[in-house]
Amino acid sequence: MEHNTHRILLVDDEPDILEFISYNLKKTGYDVYTANTGKEAVLKAREIIPHLIILDVMMPEMDGIETCEEIRSFPELQHTIIAFLTARSEDYSQIAGFEAGADDYISKPIKPKVLQSRIKALLKRLNEAVTPAAIIEKPITKKELHIDKERYLVIKNNKELVLPKKEFELLTLLVSKPDRVFTRDDIFHSVWGDNIIVGDRTIDVHIRKLREKIGNRYIKTVKGVGYKFVE
Repeated sequence: MEHNTHRILLVDDEPDILEFISYNLKKTGYDVYTANTGKEAVLKAREIIPHLIILDVMMPEMDGIETCEEIRSFPELQHTIIAFLTARSEDYSQIAGFEAGADDYISKPIKPKVLQSRIKALLKRLNEAVTPAAIIEKPITKKELHIDKERYLVIKNNKELVLPKKEFELLTLLVSKPDRVFTRDDIFHSVWGDNIIVGDRTIDVHIRKLREKIGNRYIKTVKGVGYKFVE
């Protein structure tokens, strides 16, 4: 059996699902860890720094959305891929997940081979994204906005704003080339990747959230085309 050297954290309050997925992933050679609750997941994630977290949405006390938000609040877990495993397919649920910092949604029930294929694609994205160049990129300063890529922080007028992962990536994309219009396809490809399918409203929701936090003047809508950052 080939050892993949990737650490995967499975989070679900149903022992049967944990056992089933864990068994199939271990057979493939992954290092698999499990947690039954959101609180346990946060502690375990900080302990092992997993490459991928597969997180159930519907859990008692602390649900998957809240768990994802808390995990994303720790700088050392910003590069961890988070995929929600859920039977819920409602659009609002997916938008809430992406706002919280999720990278993907996996619908259950799912066949083991299909799950393994999705995981392989997600981990490939992680390997492509986390390069030395990406990690040591210098902070960006645009007037009163200071963007710290290492800590996923935006500082506006000396006030720290901690953004969910996708909001931060969207902002850094737009800021990378001020006044350039990024089409919706550009944004989907750069922020979500070709292997992720998200609804049309997802970008609009993220833009709205960004404007609420940094102000309306920075991000302009180019009707029928996309968005641009103006200084």
